Amino acid sequence: MKRTSFALLVVMAVCSPTLAQDADASTAPAPFTVSRSVQLLTGDTWSDGDRVFRLYGVQSCLRGTTAEVPDGHKIDCGNASLAHLAALFGDAEVTCQPMGYALDKAVFVVCAAELGGATIDVGTALISTGYAFAATTTKGEALNGSYLVAEVNAKRKRTGLWNTAFQHPVRLLLKQASETKK
Repeated sequence: MKRTSFALLVVMAVCSPTLAQDADASTAPAPFTVSRSVQLLTGDTWSDGDRVFRLYGVQSCLRGTTAEVPDGHKIDCGNASLAHLAALFGDAEVTCQPMGYALDKAVFVVCAAELGGATIDVGTALISTGYAFAATTTKGEALNGSYLVAEVNAKRKRTGLWNTAFQHPVRLLLKQASETKK
């Protein structure tokens, strides 16, 4: 719990200028429990009514990209990420803290899940099981160092999607961004 609280404070410090533009300290967004009726959009993004939420520092596999399992069978990489977020949301009570806003107006959140009597960071859970990745800046720098460590460990252990052949979503997105600039 202390590690999750510290990570939350670090992320809040990084993102607070975004929130400060829209609210003063007395109207800062409060934590909320994720409804069981949310609509999952990707392995890191969901909607609840007219609001869209995205895990800060987490990048799921992109829907429509493939992952080839060792026996040669191909699966939709993004659907695999989405299935693991769905399982986590289905098995645990998840509480999120809004952190700021994405360019597309999605609300960035950091979330914790109560699972088996323990509190776990949702991003770390998804990344350490190999079904999500550490998001980066456009310069390729991890937004969250702990998430990068979790990704490196999952890759080393060949956990989850790391046991398949797939295109890393962060590399794909960085490539798309650099091609757009040309």
